[in-house]
Amino acid sequence: MKRERVVVGLSGGVDSAVSAWLLKRQGHEVVGLFMKNWEDDDDDAYCSSRQDFIDAASVADVLGIEIEHVNFAADYKDRVFAEFLREYAAGRTPNPDVLCNAEIKFKAFLDHAVALGAEAIATGHYARLRRTGNAVQLLKGLDPLKDQSYFLHRLTQAQLARVRFPVGELPKTEVRRIAAEIGLPNARKKDSTGICFIGERPFREFLSRYLSQAPGPIVDDTGLEIGQHVGLSFYTLGQRQGLGIGGVKGAPEAPWFVARKDVAANTLVAVQGHDHPWLLTPQLEADQTSWVAGELPAPGRYAAKTRYRQADAACTYAPTQNGLALSFDAPQWAVTPGQSAVLYDGDVCLGGGLIS
Repeated sequence: MKRERVVVGLSGGVDSAVSAWLLKRQGHEVVGLFMKNWEDDDDDAYCSSRQDFIDAASVADVLGIEIEHVNFAADYKDRVFAEFLREYAAGRTPNPDVLCNAEIKFKAFLDHAVALGAEAIATGHYARLRRTGNAVQLLKGLDPLKDQSYFLHRLTQAQLARVRFPVGELPKTEVRRIAAEIGLPNARKKDSTGICFIGERPFREFLSRYLSQAPGPIVDDTGLEIGQHVGLSFYTLGQRQGLGIGGVKGAPEAPWFVARKDVAANTLVAVQGHDHPWLLTPQLEADQTSWVAGELPAPGRYAAKTRYRQADAACTYAPTQNGLALSFDAPQWAVTPGQSAVLYDGDVCLGGGLIS
């Protein structure tokens, strides 16, 4: 194995820290890089970037590697956040992690690392790579509970050729064990769950700073008004909490779920019962497709995920003029425009598109 200069994206979390240690143990020249991608209100209770940098720097200290602090906030705002707001304003629900990986972590960061003389970059993502001839396949991480290939499906061959995912071969329990064994200061740090780089702040309050919203009616599947929404952007399909619908006269006591958004009429449609037919989708179309291999898969039988942390759903795939069409063996619950539909052939992530 040839020794490489690898720049590792150290986030302050345990996965990237163990990734750096594994690469160093393999004999590579490892440099840490901390990305700061958000600045707007970096002094409030929710932005952990200062603490994350302290954690990343103490990891670098324990591992005996250099660390550089880079600010990509302007890139993030232009390439990720502007698109995120556009999608919300149009009534869709985007996945910023997918965009952030394609535009920041594996583009701006990769370009910066190459300028530093790196031959490769590494991150703490749970995914694997398999080199076949001149091509690179993207595979699911070995830990099924942590697999992050869904978020990486827009990466290209050129990007994957220069990427390493050291923890993709390990279960999370083993990563934590290694971190404790080698004395990493963040071995017990809990996993972050907030929006990519925006952290754990209250979502509705955060979004309302950037989007003007018109309240409007919530109606049921018969068109009867049953409540008021605070602005369509603040709701996602399948949402159950925070609808503010009390007991409706004549309706049975059953939970309400967001089923549709009518942007033209500024109306939110809610239905009762988890398995209401309006929440189930037998087929979908997606556009803005991106294929890992650089070419379309052959039409046929595959599996797909329409959201992260979902079991693979058996389906039939066909290309369309604008992207792809999927027909599912069993209808899928709360399929949401703006989220990614990602196609798999067994463990191999083929790519996908934005649900339209």
